[in-house]
Amino acid sequence: MKILITGNMGYVGPGVVSQLRATYPQATIIGYDMAYFASCLTNAQFLPEAKLDQQLFGDVRTMPAEVLNGVDAVVHLAAISNDPMGTKFEDITLDVNYRSSIRIAEMAKAAGVKNYVFASSCSMYGAASEQAKTEDSELNPLTAYARSKVASEKELAPLAGDGFTVTCLRFATACGMSDRLRLDLVLNDFVAGAVSTGKINILSDGSPWRPLIHVKDMARAIEWAITREPSNGGEFLAVNAGSNEWNYQVKELAEAVAEVIPGTEVSVNLEAAPDKRSYRVNFDLFKSLAPNYQPQVTLIQAIQELRDGLTTMGFKDGNFRNSQYMRLMVLTSLQESEAINQQLQWNHSISKVSEQETKLETA
Repeated sequence: MKILITGNMGYVGPGVVSQLRATYPQATIIGYDMAYFASCLTNAQFLPEAKLDQQLFGDVRTMPAEVLNGVDAVVHLAAISNDPMGTKFEDITLDVNYRSSIRIAEMAKAAGVKNYVFASSCSMYGAASEQAKTEDSELNPLTAYARSKVASEKELAPLAGDGFTVTCLRFATACGMSDRLRLDLVLNDFVAGAVSTGKINILSDGSPWRPLIHVKDMARAIEWAITREPSNGGEFLAVNAGSNEWNYQVKELAEAVAEVIPGTEVSVNLEAAPDKRSYRVNFDLFKSLAPNYQPQVTLIQAIQELRDGLTTMGFKDGNFRNSQYMRLMVLTSLQESEAINQQLQWNHSISKVSEQETKLETA
């Protein structure tokens, strides 16, 4: 089997590469990434990409069709990956997260790829209601990131068929230790605060609901999806990926961290405006379709792993929300140093892209 993973050099990618390499030791696994976050390694024993057969560097907005030659499965992780980045780079978010996703899916189908796995998000549900959200619930995307996922799913659906299986995994909020750790995620943020300062400062009143999933369990779901047969869910499937047990209110997450890390003080912002991004999610369909790939990591295990990982790193940065552990800060720093431009393109590669486009137009 030949597998292409886009966006493999981010937070989720290293775990996916490791999982697929362990399961398919003889497979040809290729990474394709812009490498914004390649240097953001956190306590990694070795470069995660060492487990790949090949690492390609490029922009998914201009990925050549020949990259897909002979590929059996595409795992499309590449995205402008959170709400603050989506707010700052809204137009680019639609280009990268939505238009590029459809373009790559179209090229994949034309190349004979069998399975296309799209990393979608439960954030498309947007606002809370009495009932946990199912796949049939009304979508209410509140951010550019969430809107990009809704638009992608809508246009991926008609592409499925004729031997091309599309799986949209609507992941819960990611968490857990990674070789490229992000701290702009709710549980990771709380553990970082507890480890560095002994305090957790909740920016909301603590009441919003969030479903969570560990990055290792995201990788297990992806492993299932890359070989999913149409008889198991249909040629096109959009499914909530996570577990019912991992629906928590934000204040519950903070309290769990304080329990694992004694002496942690928890404060909430009672004057904060209501956080509309609050939702519980029902994961029954995923459980029925993928019973052997269900989440295995518990909340306490995730917290302990993050604590141990940060402690081993000697992490003591109480100002981490303004650090390179936040993906928006990394992109901002790259722009300030003029390594990338306003369109988030590498400045050193723009001339090459222009030459390529000229050749295509001439042809």
